[in-house]
Amino acid sequence: MVARIKPAVAPFAPKIQHILKSVMPAGMEPLVLFTTLARDERLFRKFFAGALLDDGHLTLRQREIVIGRTTARCGSEYEWGVHIALFGARANLTEDQIGSLVDGASSDACWDEEATVLLRLCDELHEDVGVSEETWERLRERFDDEAILELLMLAGFYRTVSYLTNVLQLPLEPRGRRFSKPED
Repeated sequence: MVARIKPAVAPFAPKIQHILKSVMPAGMEPLVLFTTLARDERLFRKFFAGALLDDGHLTLRQREIVIGRTTARCGSEYEWGVHIALFGARANLTEDQIGSLVDGASSDACWDEEATVLLRLCDELHEDVGVSEETWERLRERFDDEAILELLMLAGFYRTVSYLTNVLQLPLEPRGRRFSKPED
């Protein structure tokens, strides 16, 4: 697949290079999404200003469940695959859970109660651009106000990322996972 907008190529502007160096693991080339945004320094900086991958009010696992479900529901195999490849194991996601993020339900047996609430949040945001009273109450039982705000911002940010990756038709990253697990 050829991207609809060509990515920028090195050498990058110093501010862009500094950000790329800080977000990419050592020895790993920048992601196509990042180099595409690097075409415009202002847009690139704005994107990273809203990223929410720092230590915030959520655990790595909570964050990756929300990112995984949101990007899967949006059909962004690109972003889903990058996050599962880079963070899936660190977030202690099992193969059943990884599959459920794409094709499963919040009621799947592989999820605990907290994950079920997070998945319901993502599903309702995706389907209704809102949250039911039942899901809201279940969120309030488990998360403080600041964490709930972060959950909403995280889901919204990764919906935007999904728009970018899907509309730009970015080629899948070689190291990224695929929605379908290869047959053994």
